[in-house]
Amino acid sequence: MLELHSLTAGYDRRSPVFREVSLSIAPGEAVGLLGPSGCGKSTLARVAALLHEPDAGRVVIDGTAAGGWRHRAPREQRTAFGVVFQQPRLSADPRLRLSDLIAEPLRANGRGAEVPGRVAELTALVGLGEELLGRRPHEVSDGQLQRACLARALVLRPRWLVCDEMTAMLDASTTAALVAVVEQYRRDTGAGLLAVGHDRVLLKRWCERTVEWRDLAERAAAGLG
Repeated sequence: MLELHSLTAGYDRRSPVFREVSLSIAPGEAVGLLGPSGCGKSTLARVAALLHEPDAGRVVIDGTAAGGWRHRAPREQRTAFGVVFQQPRLSADPRLRLSDLIAEPLRANGRGAEVPGRVAELTALVGLGEELLGRRPHEVSDGQLQRACLARALVLRPRWLVCDEMTAMLDASTTAALVAVVEQYRRDTGAGLLAVGHDRVLLKRWCERTVEWRDLAERAAAGLG
């Protein structure tokens, strides 16, 4: 279970983006978080994935409270998450070839021996042509780069996926392809999913349960968590 308890977070303690927000996701469950731009849903997603430290509240991963944030998080917890962001060009190191971008988490975690087989497996899974692996981000399209970013998110076999507006910059065919990859991964592994967005139709089709940001905010304001 991924449990977010009474979280308050933002980028200035004097004026947090949200206060006392709670949400839980069961293993294997796909939850869509719907809300307008700027409401705080992306910040909540970053907190959930241990990428942003909250001002207050707790994140509990499979029964254990988060032991830190970003690089200070315990490796077991840090690697439990795979994250795909809205803008692949802001989340990909422009110096890396796509093959190295996908392999980066393996090498960072001392698992370099797995790189050839795992990169080949994920390249096929996300539909990324082998001829693109030697290119750098500026040499491929947004859709191709997002396929590589999804492969990178899956490379450590995470138990939880966080997709923050993953398809916002993609055309309909690429969106369908990447959603299908995530769903296949969930079926194969039982991973849980938090999908953040404002496309109601997509999230309703993609997720088993959708949550409105305004409902989370109203429950928090009423002290219901």
